[in-house]
Amino acid sequence: MSGVLRFTTGALRRRRRPLGRLAAWSAAEALPALLAGQLTARAVDHGFLAGRPGVGLAWLALLAAAIGVGAVGTLRAYACLGDIVEPVRDDLAHRVVSGALYHSTSAGARPDTAAVARLTHQVEIVRDTFAGLVMVVRGFLFTAGAALLGLLSLTPLVAAVVAVPLAVGLLLFAATLPAMIGRQRAYVRADELLGTEAGAALTGHRDVTACGGQEVVAERVGRQVDRQEAAERALARMAALRSLSLAVGGWLPLAVLLLAAPWLVRSGLTAGAVLGALVYVATGLQPALHALVQGIAGGGLRYAVTLDRILAATARPGPPTSPGLAGEADDAPPAVAPIGSPGTGPTPHAELVGVGFRYGTHARPVLDDLDLTLSDGDHLVVVGPSGAGKSTLAAVLAGLLRPQHGTVRLGGSPVDGSGPAGLAARRVLIPQEAYVFTGTLRDNLRYLCPDAPDADLSAVVDRLGLGPLVHRVGGLAATLDPGTLSAGERQLVAAARAYLSPAPLVILDEATCHLDPAAEARVELAFAARPGALVVVAHRISSALRARRILVLDGGRPRSGRHDELLAGSATYRELVGHWRGAPAGPTDAAPPHSGPATESTARIDGSRADPEQIDSLR
Repeated sequence: MSGVLRFTTGALRRRRRPLGRLAAWSAAEALPALLAGQLTARAVDHGFLAGRPGVGLAWLALLAAAIGVGAVGTLRAYACLGDIVEPVRDDLAHRVVSGALYHSTSAGARPDTAAVARLTHQVEIVRDTFAGLVMVVRGFLFTAGAALLGLLSLTPLVAAVVAVPLAVGLLLFAATLPAMIGRQRAYVRADELLGTEAGAALTGHRDVTACGGQEVVAERVGRQVDRQEAAERALARMAALRSLSLAVGGWLPLAVLLLAAPWLVRSGLTAGAVLGALVYVATGLQPALHALVQGIAGGGLRYAVTLDRILAATARPGPPTSPGLAGEADDAPPAVAPIGSPGTGPTPHAELVGVGFRYGTHARPVLDDLDLTLSDGDHLVVVGPSGAGKSTLAAVLAGLLRPQHGTVRLGGSPVDGSGPAGLAARRVLIPQEAYVFTGTLRDNLRYLCPDAPDADLSAVVDRLGLGPLVHRVGGLAATLDPGTLSAGERQLVAAARAYLSPAPLVILDEATCHLDPAAEARVELAFAARPGALVVVAHRISSALRARRILVLDGGRPRSGRHDELLAGSATYRELVGHWRGAPAGPTDAAPPHSGPATESTARIDGSRADPEQIDSLR
């Protein structure tokens, strides 16, 4: 909880001025608690018991005036609260959004589905409970302090008798706080898991219905509902401990004072003083302690645990330390060395040299003087805004569109002059709308590899996650009706078909857009581990995070690099990712000062082999 303490103290320290105003009005609010016992004692001793009711009423009139001042103080104190609480909420909302974007767009990251619950639910919990915590703590400090000060001025002996059980009650409450925090943390965690589980179920409801998995998903969500219920019941049982500490610290002093009243009167204490002491305890100390215990045990615990969850979920690693050159900027992007060059090593699976393409003689070039090399093991992800030429590049690379100038080679042979059979042997293209024909599931999977044995089919089914579909339709020999398949199921069938293809180059043109993020990641990682080269025209930016080389098309010169390099050097990529650095020095498309000549600064793009360790970690 040290992070919660640092955040809270920092938030209060930055708002000293509104805190000062709140303290001043709180002191005015506590004026009745300071004077109530004294004025009551004087009204009784010097007025009513002395046979002078007018004097007694005059003292009570002073008390009424003090209560009026206190009411104004209460009104102004609540008016000051917004200046303290609302900036804290804004800070947390900024932290949650920027943290979710940072973690969701980091290399190897997965979408942070719990961020919505943090922003829409947990931030509001922190805001409301922080406001309540500020009010109950300052109320206890000023009201209880004023009552003790007044009691001490009235009769020091009674003040000592009252202070002992009050301190014992506070210590007992403090001793039970760790257990209360544990129960509250379990409740918040259960609530977050329920939101994640329910969100996943709603996101994939079409595929769940298509696969007949309603009962399984409902059972999983139901288990999280039961866990949340159990956590909330355990939290409610802690109310007994709160009642015990409140009885010791709040009610025991009142009982002790009543029992000791005869002895106090015999010791020389006046009846008015005894009544004034009862007023201090009953209207000052006891309500202040009750508000403190209930406020901390309720809203305070929710504040601490919920804020701790938010801070932990949005934490960012510190900036990496490296030797660097003297005077070099800490956030300067690293130098990027070229990964390869054409004409060296084995024959590349695909090669574009000076390729230019436009739709019409006078149209703006979609591709302009583009060089691209894809060798064995390369995994290239193509991103860009709508209309930037991503699908055009896929079609040119597959030999479906002929460029106006430049050369396209597949397996070392020019695309020009190659027939459909020759192209199919060297590349396979899966478009966004997958084609599934009426026939057996086995025939659909073998379409590009008719001799594939059932063992290979089973391996691909497991690798790409087609098991539920195979089970639902009745096995590989079952006849498929394309109309009964969801769009995601059709894409899985097409992906498995492409995986079995002998073609070494696979081009996925938004071929997983109807899959949920987990299924999409599984398919892309399977293709990344497949022998050959992989090109992915990304539907989600998460696809880019699974590759070490990304190509950005934005209507100008293409840019290539790793995720972190493009975040630093490409405004288009930053916009696509939704990356938010907080206070950027200013977006620029200029290449980093130490970039190599074969990376961002030229139109030469060389793919890179996906890191096996990265693939394993993403699985």
